[in-house]
Amino acid sequence: MNKVIIKFLIFFFILTNNINAEENIMILKLKDGDVKIELFEDVAPNHVKRIKDLAESGKYDGVVFHRVIDGFMAQTGDVKFGNSSNDNYNLSSAGMGGSELPDLKEEFSDLPHERGSLSMARSQDPNSANSQFFICFKASPFLDRQYTVFGKVIDGMELVDKIKRGDEGNNGSVSDPDKIISFK
Repeated sequence: MNKVIIKFLIFFFILTNNINAEENIMILKLKDGDVKIELFEDVAPNHVKRIKDLAESGKYDGVVFHRVIDGFMAQTGDVKFGNSSNDNYNLSSAGMGGSELPDLKEEFSDLPHERGSLSMARSQDPNSANSQFFICFKASPFLDRQYTVFGKVIDGMELVDKIKRGDEGNNGSVSDPDKIISFK
């Protein structure tokens, strides 16, 4: 009887772990292909929930990479001014907006900002993250424990590397930027 219970518990554990793992995998569709992203719900639950909610409602579809600095990161996620598919699109204001949802309290952790890390953008206020995020091109340890890492590229980083770079003299602002085709 005990062996049956143990086998059931092991089966249940494996099943629920696989379901949870799939729930925390998203596909970021770019012009050059699909980027597979793992979200860290256990580390940054509120940030992951926000990303999922905005993605599921289609808010990220059409949003441009408004700030891209070679050797550092690609920033996107301004669903207010950076969505090239809606009437509020304003490239010169992209990076200053967010969603209509309230800002998030920081969820800093010991996860490092390494190549492929997804982290929330914010103002100088640690509790001001909303919808914008960035993907690191390379390790950026100076950001560690100061920005919320909520995910990581697990496949397709070579596609992220193809995102159009911005003007280094203008803080990475991008003219005619690449955009998120979809985020699901």
